[in-house]
Amino acid sequence: MFPRRCVWVNGPVIVGAGPSGLAVAAGLKDQGVPFVILERSDCIASLWQKRTYDRLKLHLPKQFCQLPNFPFPDHYPEYPSKRQFIEYLESYAKTFDIDPRFNECVQSAKYDEVCRFWRVRTVANGGEEVEYLCQWLVVATGENAERVMPEIEGLKDFGGDVIHACDYKSGESFRGKRVLVVGCGNSGMEVSLDLCNYDAKPAMVVRNSVHVLPREIFGKSTFELAIFMLKWLPLWLVDKIMLVLAWMILGNMEKYGLKRPALGPLELKNNHGKTPVLDIGALEKIRSREIQVVPGINRFSCGAVELVNGEKLEIDSVVLATGYKSNTPYWLQETEFFSKNGFPKASPNGWKGKAGLYAVGFTRRGLSGASADAIKISQDIGKIWKDDLNKKKQKVPNHRRCISTF
Repeated sequence: MFPRRCVWVNGPVIVGAGPSGLAVAAGLKDQGVPFVILERSDCIASLWQKRTYDRLKLHLPKQFCQLPNFPFPDHYPEYPSKRQFIEYLESYAKTFDIDPRFNECVQSAKYDEVCRFWRVRTVANGGEEVEYLCQWLVVATGENAERVMPEIEGLKDFGGDVIHACDYKSGESFRGKRVLVVGCGNSGMEVSLDLCNYDAKPAMVVRNSVHVLPREIFGKSTFELAIFMLKWLPLWLVDKIMLVLAWMILGNMEKYGLKRPALGPLELKNNHGKTPVLDIGALEKIRSREIQVVPGINRFSCGAVELVNGEKLEIDSVVLATGYKSNTPYWLQETEFFSKNGFPKASPNGWKGKAGLYAVGFTRRGLSGASADAIKISQDIGKIWKDDLNKKKQKVPNHRRCISTF
């Protein structure tokens, strides 16, 4: 019913208006490079605005989470809240005059080898299709674009409420209920803690080993301390020191059902992308048995769950804190730079592919890693764009110079 429009973009197309996409856009603005930023939702940072729980705060100190050339306000606390971070991002977009095209969902992106440009096809909420043609494509959809919904035997027959952590806001609606939280990462720990604060009765599934570290050591951020030590010591030794300090502060957690992995927390993060849990109070609730730690799930039944140890728990609700995944494989038709899991393949330049393809927010280094890659990408595109611009100026007489921008 709607004919497809074709739009030439005299600059890059950025897919995603989260922190990563905004950081690239700001860098391009600073260099005078035109761009289009496409966002499937109706707001910037939709993950933060629509798919996070109310009590969420930044896990790292604010200086490690700020975007390029834009520090957090001085009056913000060391660990800004969800609302404060959203306000920060909105102020960032306003300051750099970033105006994403909202409600445009990218259906496909493919490099045209003959014409030597990218074809990015989108569909708007009203059904209108648009095809953007561009020289550069920046993938900024990030690591957490889609929820991971595990297939567990009997879950469909459970009968109670089953939600993913991205739909969990607070424990208010779970007062007095027995809630099974599936997952023991930062989200699983914080959801369990929040449920306790609303007088619910959470049981947290810990299927695998997990590193739990205090958020602060001797009044300093654990992350900041690790970064400082890595300047002088090898990674394996920093891991050893961190584990000793964690044991001194938190004690032996194995007796509570939390076994540590064989690899150290930093090595595990670097090699497998698994982030250690930074404790902000959940361990105290685990020690007091207000949060019950249980092993893996065997199957669900009506109103109950059977665990791998044969124990059966009667429960009212389930919260799946089972993480997120990249959605890149669903729309990006490219296999040389991106792997099947939706992440760039290991390479010296994990942020840059061929034919004008870039990726930001996939390094598993949080906001600081995304900001660092955004600077590299905007500078790289800016240099090429300016070089091309100068070549065009040299070819066109002064009285006929005309540069079209989108």
